[in-house]
Amino acid sequence: TIAAKPISRAQATGLGIIGCDDKGIITSFIEKPAPDVDITSYKVGPKFMKESLGVSVTRENEYLASMGIYIFNSKTMEEVLDNKKTDFGKEIIPQEISKRRAAAYLFDGFWEDIGTVKAFYETNLDLASINPMFNFYDEEMPIYTHRRHLPATKINFCNISNSLTSEGSIITNAYIVNSIIGVRTLIESGASLDGVYCMGASRYETDEEKEQNAKKGIPNIGIGRGTIIRKAIIDQNARIGDGCRIGIDDIPRQEGDFPMYSIHDGIIVINKNAVIKNGTVM
Repeated sequence: TIAAKPISRAQATGLGIIGCDDKGIITSFIEKPAPDVDITSYKVGPKFMKESLGVSVTRENEYLASMGIYIFNSKTMEEVLDNKKTDFGKEIIPQEISKRRAAAYLFDGFWEDIGTVKAFYETNLDLASINPMFNFYDEEMPIYTHRRHLPATKINFCNISNSLTSEGSIITNAYIVNSIIGVRTLIESGASLDGVYCMGASRYETDEEKEQNAKKGIPNIGIGRGTIIRKAIIDQNARIGDGCRIGIDDIPRQEGDFPMYSIHDGIIVINKNAVIKNGTVM
């Protein structure tokens, strides 16, 4: 059984598309069809859609995307994995549906494919919006986070809106909007974040370590004074110095991977453990 999400043709280009009959038995599969590829034969039948989800087929839900969730019995699992193939979507599933009986299970709740930097960024930041697509605050379907036994976040003289802040952070005199602040994040006075997913830190630095940082001329873990960041992902334990301008200035930005950061789909990604020196502009 393969879990499947009804989607539009525009969404189909980045996903594996399932074709099935009116009983939900899978008959075909195509991986990430380009916009100019004719996949009309993959459209979901109205009977199967109505019986599964109680809705009619429209242009917004006429194709079925594989959600990457599979259910096998143990014997079948051993058989399909008894080879050197490594990719379910591209190799194993297309091969096996021609040999075995496989069915689609339709799901119409929240699901996102976060296989690209853009999708990962947008899906996470949506959680900080006023009405996010996924609700963490549902009493009937609670979501439990990993328990870290950290103190509450300390917020001093800040302007924060449409954002989430995790435990153990210290944020001082900062402007933060449309952002997510991870655990143990230290944000110094005058910093400004807009559309930033900051993953935080795995530990706090000691006073002795901060003294050594100053002698070496490297920033402390966190975000320095007066630094402005827009449309970025900051990975864990990054050190961003004072007075940096990241994603702000109207300058050419080449997509690709660089020593301390990368840029994908216009989103700047600061690497884990990166050191961004004072006054850096990127």
